[in-house]
Amino acid sequence: MTAPRPVPTDAELAASLEGDFVSAYADVNGVRLHHVTGGSGAPLILLGGWPQTWWQFRKVLPALARTFRVTAVDLRGMGGSDKPESGYDKRTMARDIHELIRHLGHDAAFVAGHDIGASLGYHLAANHPESVRRLVTIDLGVPDASWLEIGMLPGSDEQAAALAHGSGGYPWWFAFNQVRGLPEELLVGRFRPVIDWLYGHMLLDQDSVEEDARRIYAHAYDTRDAIRAGNGWYQTMRQDITDLASYDPVTLPVLTLAGETSYPALRAQMGADKGTDIRVVEVKGSGHYVPEEQPQIVVRELAAFFAADSTPAGGR
Repeated sequence: MTAPRPVPTDAELAASLEGDFVSAYADVNGVRLHHVTGGSGAPLILLGGWPQTWWQFRKVLPALARTFRVTAVDLRGMGGSDKPESGYDKRTMARDIHELIRHLGHDAAFVAGHDIGASLGYHLAANHPESVRRLVTIDLGVPDASWLEIGMLPGSDEQAAALAHGSGGYPWWFAFNQVRGLPEELLVGRFRPVIDWLYGHMLLDQDSVEEDARRIYAHAYDTRDAIRAGNGWYQTMRQDITDLASYDPVTLPVLTLAGETSYPALRAQMGADKGTDIRVVEVKGSGHYVPEEQPQIVVRELAAFFAADSTPAGGR
């Protein structure tokens, strides 16, 4: 039997990208964060989601690096970053990124986040608006009180049938990831089926996430600490909702990119209670994993949205 190929290191993955990308670490807010940076221009911070790592941005990083000094971050608990026992509420994680922006030598940056990273980006803008020039959230709303009403069962026979036939993203993991201790017992060393189920149900084009990427993500989440830490992003959801209720709507410009299935819900969720300048755009031909499924559209939308920023050079 042929031994499986080793999973590349973050440094090897970074070096494989066009744009002189470098893998590095930063000690901020009491946690060590791994990040990958390349390119030149205005600073842009990319924040990813579960269950992925910074590598989910591999298809957009080279193009973005032609215009931006772009940094893709492994969040607290993700990939090569520390996995402490606590600190997974988005207010604390927002402080991580606020301090990382300063560590990288920037007063402020453009920020784009997908999935958990989208929620984190919003909490960053709400708590540290001086650090965010413009914000893009990708295929996730900001968890608010309405999320507490998500049902434990599929909402219709049609949704149940779709799930049975391998499509639809009914979020069973919202509940599963709340259980403390059990996911580690069940999934340690066996995380690959979770990766394949999520992509199987939430991609429109299965070929858009290749075998090597799936191996990288499964490897990143195969340990007890990684499973526990990733679940921590979900176990703080009630605290995140409480914190959100204390914020005023953000006033900086926000663009939300939504896959086809998410667009109707996100158009409703990202309303005036979230911000005074929010635009929601549907990404045709994409499910949930937009940066991997439609990278050219992501690059185009980010470049146009950030180019409209009027902050003077050398300003905040």
